[in-house]
Amino acid sequence: MRLINHQPMLISNAGYANQGVHIPSPNVDARPAHEVSLIVIHNISLPPSQYGGNGIVELFTNQLNPDEHPYYAEIYTRKVSAHFLIRRDGHLIQFVSCLQRAWHAGQSNWQGRERCNDFSVGIELEGSDFEAFELAQYETLKNLITALKLAYPITAITGHSDIAPGRKTDPGDFLTGQKLLLKALNAHDKNNKYFVFMALFSIFPLRLRRKRCR
Repeated sequence: MRLINHQPMLISNAGYANQGVHIPSPNVDARPAHEVSLIVIHNISLPPSQYGGNGIVELFTNQLNPDEHPYYAEIYTRKVSAHFLIRRDGHLIQFVSCLQRAWHAGQSNWQGRERCNDFSVGIELEGSDFEAFELAQYETLKNLITALKLAYPITAITGHSDIAPGRKTDPGDFLTGQKLLLKALNAHDKNNKYFVFMALFSIFPLRLRRKRCR
């Protein structure tokens, strides 16, 4: 396990963020065309709707114990991963280099292109479809997307449910109005370093803004 903690957030030539913790996942392989042009946002919690445990890390590293929770017995054999996980407190964990293919999207299609794992970066937010994300998560997400935009020719940001409709529902409507957020992110000039900041923080739900001010 490798601790990385510097400012500002950047992606190295090897595909690693210079903040957070790196925990290698074995569920990874080579990108067929070395393309990184799409960001896919997910949510995950293990056990479902419970936060702060080791279940997500154990799932992505093939160490999930099927005896620890009934749901684990259903999923422990799955070989999955994501490039990044953002914890509820905003802490960042990276499992896979951005230059490699993580196994996060599954059967998927983005604007007529199938196999989104081939050309996307997967970002998991610790959470569920039924609960708002934390401000700290949005702040880390903003910094991470900014770094990815600087490092790669990202052309779009989308949710898992948009590339696998009918099969997946994450990241859910609590991602500050998912479609509005992603529309704002995609509409801004990618050369403007403030585009993600403005997109994220200009459309926060009022309840989250009030929470921050208390």
